[in-house]
Amino acid sequence: MANPNENQNQISLELKPEVARGSYSNLAIITHSHSEFIIDFATMLPGLPKAEVGNRIVMTPEHAKRLLAALSDNVQKYEQSFGQIDMGGQQKGTFNLGDFPVGGAKS
Repeated sequence: MANPNENQNQISLELKPEVARGSYSNLAIITHSHSEFIIDFATMLPGLPKAEVGNRIVMTPEHAKRLLAALSDNVQKYEQSFGQIDMGGQQKGTFNLGDFPVGGAKS
């Protein structure tokens, strides 16, 4: 017999082809206000004068915390399957816009 609560945890998603391709990011710039978190995903490549923001995600603090928990859970599962992720001695993998001088983050 099917569990009546089973459908409550399922979400139907549409993944359009242009989104399904994804985009590469090797830099995340995170800032926040009282009511939202903003994550800019950028790509820094050798030979290019500046990083290019490819995607900006805006979310509520509650959803940011849920994302943190989901990423933590998935990194733990990844490391259980494939071994420790080597950070190359880096501890800080993101930058806050407040870390830059005024006018330092240009579009």
